[in-house]
Amino acid sequence: MAVKRIWHGWTVKENADTYQNLLHEEVIPGIVAKGIPGYQGIEVLRRELDTETEFVTIMTFDSLQNVIDFQGEDYARCYVPDAAQRVLKRWDERAEHYEAVSYTIYK
Repeated sequence: MAVKRIWHGWTVKENADTYQNLLHEEVIPGIVAKGIPGYQGIEVLRRELDTETEFVTIMTFDSLQNVIDFQGEDYARCYVPDAAQRVLKRWDERAEHYEAVSYTIYK
């Protein structure tokens, strides 16, 4: 059963495109380069709010052990590289983890 690691970060509107580019050009390739066993991929969601832009990342792993392999025993702590910290306004200090119990497409 897959595990979803969900995390939120927010930027000021002026930094939103910069952060999105940083995710796609540095942060995500850096995660992929780690060769984490059981890592399946990452989804990036973006939402414009009144005064800031919210980003949600949803990483998918084969198991919770794979998340521990990525982050260590304190696996809920956030992973925010220095370059991302310089662009973000604020972020979740801890990620949430969920078991994926079903996936259904309704048409």
